[in-house]
Parts: sequence; structure tokens; C-alpha cells
Amino acid sequence: MKGNLVITIGRQCGSDGKDIGMKLAEKMGVKCYDKELLAQAAKNSGLCQELFESHDEKPTSSFLYSLVMDTYSMGYNSSAYMDMPLNHKIFLAQFDTIKKLADQESCVIVGRCADYALADYPNTLSVFITASDEERIARLKDLYKVDDAKAKDIMVKTDKKRSSYYNYYSSKRWGDAKSYDLCLSSTALGIDGVVDMILEVAKAKQKWVNR
Repeated sequence: MKGNLVITIGRQCGSDGKDIGMKLAEKMGVKCYDKELLAQAAKNSGLCQELFESHDEKPTSSFLYSLVMDTYSMGYNSSAYMDMPLNHKIFLAQFDTIKKLADQESCVIVGRCADYALADYPNTLSVFITASDEERIARLKDLYKVDDAKAKDIMVKTDKKRSSYYNYYSSKRWGDAKSYDLCLSSTALGIDGVVDMILEVAKAKQKWVNR
């Protein structure tokens, strides 16, 4: 990864993190990987894409992270990998795909512990997007055509799933300011304001890293 700039986006459910990622990628002239990452990982690993979609950002409770990393360092042909449960193989395939993308191109990656996978990549900027509960519920109501109660239920359950996944597979805490380079509120700045701010901070970080 020579001069590639990769921006990773963690996001609260309903904060417009996906739209921010897409607008950011458009302004940068690069690709935004969200669900697309699952297709790439499936292709690279030889596993069925439907399996990646069914396990997408879902935590597990029967597994030690150190075992995953040990297996990752040994490669996919090791006996440890062959005996590993399917959901762990899927995590490793995504982890590997994220690194390959960063090596090949500048891009924006939404979710899936991308910031942790690229912790050793100096040209990565990790961002977390928040918004007020009121705005998030309103967006989810419009998106899913549901009432306030159902929208709030979706918001809470999705955030819990993402938090559990991130906290389990990384050594950091989901949504904690210390876990990211930059935390921004789409309520305070709007989508375009958040995109502009990320671009400015990305430029500053690249200047600092390459000084």
C-alpha cells in the first residue's frame, strides 16, 4: 500500500453512514465497499456469497480472537483453518479481502471492522458517524415504512449487533472516540458537511504521515 488512501466508516444505525461513504467515494473518485465487500470476500475465499450475507456483521460467542489471528498468520491451508467453524472462516475472508483492497487501491470501506484490519496501514483514516436518536428513528421510519416503535427497535437491535461484532473481533470499543481518528455527527453537520470534514481531515493526516 504505497500512496493508497483508505477511509473506513463505522456508523450508528440510521446515521446515514452508508450515504456518507458513497458521497465521499464519489468526491474522491474511488469505490465505496459495503455489501460489495462480501462479494469480493466470497470470490477470494471460494465460499458461497449467501453465507457471507447471512453472517454479515454478526457476533459469535464461542471463539477466541487470538485463535483467529494465529490461523490468519498461518494461512488458509492450515489444519486449524480447515477445522474452523464457518462464521470464523467468513470473518477471516473479509479481514483478508479488506487488506487486499487497501494494497490495491484507494477506497472507502463501510463497517466490518475495516479500521481494525487496517490498523497498521498509515494512510487509513478511521471515522465513526453518529446522529441524534430522533433523526435516526425518522430516517428508519422512512426507509422501512414503519412506525416509531418499530424504527426504534430496528435501531437498537442493529447497533447492538454491530457493537457486539466489533467489540468481539477487535481490541477496541465500538463507538468509543478513542477507537477512531474522527467522530462526527450527521445531525450537527449534515451529510455534505460530514463528507467535507472527512476530506479535510484525510488531507491533513496524509500530510502528517508523509511529512
